[in-house]
Amino acid sequence: QVSLVESGGGLVQPGGSLRLSCAASGSINVGFRDMYWYRQAPGNQRELVAHLRDGVTAYADSVKGRFTIFRDNAKNTWYLQMNSLKPGDTAVYYCNAGNGHPQYSWGQGTQVTVSS
Repeated sequence: QVSLVESGGGLVQPGGSLRLSCAASGSINVGFRDMYWYRQAPGNQRELVAHLRDGVTAYADSVKGRFTIFRDNAKNTWYLQMNSLKPGDTAVYYCNAGNGHPQYSWGQGTQVTVSS
């Protein structure tokens, strides 16, 4: 059984920064190649924000140049550095991993609220 635990969310003013962390534990496939960050705002579907595979990153247009996904190679942990945050970034953020698609059960997520 795999557990994904997101952390690092909070309340931040517009223009501020946060770093989210995703810790994976349990019977996880340590050879997974894909790491993901998704978010879901109230009334919206869950959307892919950032993707990392074999050192190559990809981002939603809405966050390009502001968000960075990276991993700690020594641990089953990856991060989402979020800079220049906007009110439109307010959402619950979720992580996942797999090979070609998110393959683990979703965690509780971490709430990010951008507001003055």
